[in-house]
Amino acid sequence: MSSASNWEFPRSVQPKPEDYSFDLDRALGAAVGLSAVVPADAFTAETLGTERAGNGVLIRNSVVLTIGYLITEAETIWLTLSDGRAVPGTVLAYDQETGFGLVQALAKLDIPPLALGSSAAVKVGDSVVVAGAGGRKHSLAARVISKQEYAGYWEYVLDEAIFTAPAHPNWGGTALVGPAGDLIGIGSLQLQQAQGQGVLAHLNMSVPIDLLKPILNDLLTIGRANRPPRPWLGLYATEVEDKLVIAGLAKSGPAARADLRVGDMVVAVAGTKVDSLGGLFRRIWSVGNAGVEVPFTIYRDGRTFETRVASTDRNRLLKGPSLH
Repeated sequence: MSSASNWEFPRSVQPKPEDYSFDLDRALGAAVGLSAVVPADAFTAETLGTERAGNGVLIRNSVVLTIGYLITEAETIWLTLSDGRAVPGTVLAYDQETGFGLVQALAKLDIPPLALGSSAAVKVGDSVVVAGAGGRKHSLAARVISKQEYAGYWEYVLDEAIFTAPAHPNWGGTALVGPAGDLIGIGSLQLQQAQGQGVLAHLNMSVPIDLLKPILNDLLTIGRANRPPRPWLGLYATEVEDKLVIAGLAKSGPAARADLRVGDMVVAVAGTKVDSLGGLFRRIWSVGNAGVEVPFTIYRDGRTFETRVASTDRNRLLKGPSLH
């Protein structure tokens, strides 16, 4: 949803200037709407769609930070400013390990950028703002509920993600504004958390901004982080009780080519037993860089066997700046 949308939060949950020690409206003004169009033949078109919409935040002149899945393989990008102006943009970079994406605005924005803060300094219980494009009406006063590991089934792990509540319904690429009025994270997901007696609370997960700082210059100058790519297998795993089960496979990905199957149970990787999603992916990454063969111990239909999966660099499959 961009600032052109006619929805807005009730005043009771909108951030109020008197509750913060910083210039709230100036901070919120850095949030922009983002829409992207992706070619139908793109690798991510089937899973993420060809038309994607969310938010971003201006972090320096003409450079907008967002969540990478919104812009991965995008050929057309438009940014919507808080005053309603729409300007074109182009993809600068996206980073698979952190999940961040960068967009270059192709016109002058004339809005002050939001400074990068310290996600490490933010404490559980702190008041924060989840800022969407369009100012207070599209932003949410929230609190940090937890800071803990997050493992995503698509071969993704954050050591310490930031979880906030209440949840912003248009979370993708939202700016997580910390107590000092600076940027401490970028909205990535909405999740549910059980609170007892069948009650589910909705939370947002944000990627901590401290992960951007070591790679920002690389992303701006060469379109990717200057580090060896991790091995990618194209398997979607899930925890079922205390077991790790393959729930899906990327079409024509390494795991599918190696004849791993939906329903297979992963017992061990490179001889080490794995019992959590984060542990599974970390163990895969520990074997070597992209291209390495990853040994698996698999349980299927009553028997246990060994197999190997020849990994690849996921970026090789994607259109866009990661190929530059």
